[in-house]
Amino acid sequence: MKRLWPLCLIATGLLVVVIGFIYDVEYAGIPYQDPTPEMSALYNHYAHIASLIRWLGFAIFLAGVIAGMIRLVVRRFRPPVVS
Repeated sequence: MKRLWPLCLIATGLLVVVIGFIYDVEYAGIPYQDPTPEMSALYNHYAHIASLIRWLGFAIFLAGVIAGMIRLVVRRFRPPVVS
């Protein structure tokens, strides 16, 4: 399991991004053509939440990619274990 945690972060990040898009479609949807101020405020509220969810997923994905790259570099330059 120690070797798979960067992949788990990448998969979790992608899943959160997809959840953000689904949230955006379900709650914010397509903006209204001629909304009242209340409808516009509600749309902006849901769109903001969906954007935050997507950015959080992207950050988790990016953390997994960076962790995987660091892990690869460390393994590449680590001296071999001599017993």
